[in-house]
Amino acid sequence: MAIFLLIGAGYLLGSIPFGVILTRLFGAGDLRQIGSGNIGATNVLRTGRKGLAAGTLILDGAKGAVAVLLARHFFPGLGPDGAMIAGAAAMIGHCYPVWLRFRGGKGVATLLGLSFALAWPIGLVFAAAWLGTVLLVRISSLGGMVGAVSAPAAALALGYPTYAIGLAALAVIVLWRHRENIARLRAGAEPRIGSKKGGGEESGTT
Repeated sequence: MAIFLLIGAGYLLGSIPFGVILTRLFGAGDLRQIGSGNIGATNVLRTGRKGLAAGTLILDGAKGAVAVLLARHFFPGLGPDGAMIAGAAAMIGHCYPVWLRFRGGKGVATLLGLSFALAWPIGLVFAAAWLGTVLLVRISSLGGMVGAVSAPAAALALGYPTYAIGLAALAVIVLWRHRENIARLRAGAEPRIGSKKGGGEESGTT
């Protein structure tokens, strides 16, 4: 019963579309009709509202972190498994929110937040890999994917086998959500940050 509660609560928390909510509240329009239509921070940035994009990034990350922390607080007996399940449910909720007909974000920010909550060194490796890649090649989607893949590797190296398995499964979801970005990367057509090219379908990363 506790597992079902964790999954349900984590999913509902993760499915809160903060990008859509913030852009509507502050008069930036319907995010689903802007740019790629993605609900993450990258697409919010296309509205020209950097503050809203930053808020979306933080809140999307917080969804994953809060799910993990609530699981530890209310179901401490479940240990690492409970925390991982709750965080995973939150990320799946972000990617496939029931409120938006299961059309959500790509999960990078939420995965980063839950990684920090699971074990801060894992989150630190994730963040460093994400930001380092973006700074090096100026491709947002590639940075998100590299960060996501680095999380299970970091968890395994740091001695968190349960987290490594769960994070590996979530990294696969992130890669799947970026499948169109991967196709553009292979074709050399993925836009770089600051380039006027792009803004097409699925070009966001969070």
